[in-house]
Amino acid sequence: MKQVLVLNGPNLAQLGSREPDVYGSQTFDDLVEICRLTGRKLDLYVEVRQTNDEAELISWVHEAASARLPVVLNPAAFTHYSYALRDALAMRSAPLIEVHLSNPATREQFRHTSVVSGVADGTIAGFGLMSYQLALQAIAELAAVEEAAGEDTVSDGASP
Repeated sequence: MKQVLVLNGPNLAQLGSREPDVYGSQTFDDLVEICRLTGRKLDLYVEVRQTNDEAELISWVHEAASARLPVVLNPAAFTHYSYALRDALAMRSAPLIEVHLSNPATREQFRHTSVVSGVADGTIAGFGLMSYQLALQAIAELAAVEEAAGEDTVSDGASP
């Protein structure tokens, strides 16, 4: 199985109770389960993490770059201003998909800018938890293309 990190920034552990009119009623545990189930269907070992700490998130990005692991990232509020996170992501060595539960372009003006999207392979937003499923599908497709080209940037050493 291919290993993928699904990294989540601040406040995402509060899903289900935080602004359900914006983020839905599903919980972070639901997000974890959906990602794992989707991963199994795609032959991916998915590890889901969440932090409210910018430094910890950057450390996880460094870990992924060193291990050549693909990343699905919901940077949450860090999307709009964390140049430190953006610079860490620029060092990536495997596919990176930025995800958002809501569509930032339809929300407050300050949410319209992403400092992350310029270093990501793509951005998926506005589909709730399905955004993560679509991102994992994209990771699986990108990995297949790279493997076919002989550029295995996706680790095979994961445990199920």
